[in-house]
Amino acid sequence: MTATALKLSNHNDTWQPLCTRADLVAFSGVAAWLSTPEGPAQVALFYLPGHAQELYALDHFDPFSKAYVIARGIVGDIKGSPAVASPIYKQHFRLEDGQCLEDDSQQLRVWRVGFKGDEVWIEG
Repeated sequence: MTATALKLSNHNDTWQPLCTRADLVAFSGVAAWLSTPEGPAQVALFYLPGHAQELYALDHFDPFSKAYVIARGIVGDIKGSPAVASPIYKQHFRLEDGQCLEDDSQQLRVWRVGFKGDEVWIEG
């Protein structure tokens, strides 16, 4: 599913609006709060306009530094996959699945996310 082709199902009670396109920074990350069944979560949103998938949502918590910093990381491309480098210890996480590229035992949680018009919707 591409971010621009988000189709919310009839059973969309877990989908929620998060922000608008104007709140995003192209080729960068922003942090947001998300309501989940487990309680509030901090999410790092990454907006890559012009790519096949434009929008990604990962856990904002860096398991290596134990800090909420992932949205502040540097976005790049590693072996053809978009990734973010944590700003503290520089581990790289793939945006599509949250997998750490330096340590197979670490993976960030990811959420389904997309645009509905100019709103960003996320599955919580």
